[in-house]
Amino acid sequence: MVSIRAKIKSRLEKFLEVDSSGYRRAILCIFIKVKKATIDELHEMLTSKYNVSRNTVASMVGYIHSKLGILRAHKESYKTPMVYLLREEYIDLLMKIITSPKAPAEFKA
Repeated sequence: MVSIRAKIKSRLEKFLEVDSSGYRRAILCIFIKVKKATIDELHEMLTSKYNVSRNTVASMVGYIHSKLGILRAHKESYKTPMVYLLREEYIDLLMKIITSPKAPAEFKA
């Protein structure tokens, strides 16, 4: 039986394999640095380097949250935005994958 960490590692590698623009790796690097963020905060950080829409950022974060399983979502009330938190148990795994030789130097954490 394959462990959950092995499945997540495999999914992360596939997720980054098709990252032609660099957005995906950049979002993961941001989560390593800040640990938690809203879609608007992530969009603001990414637009400093990339021309990326808010919907693109929201879509990627939604995918990371639902399919990869390395984020936790929290909402204080119905009026506040969703806050995404990087799960502590996957920080080491994410660091290892992000700092692999395939990673561009500007985004290594």
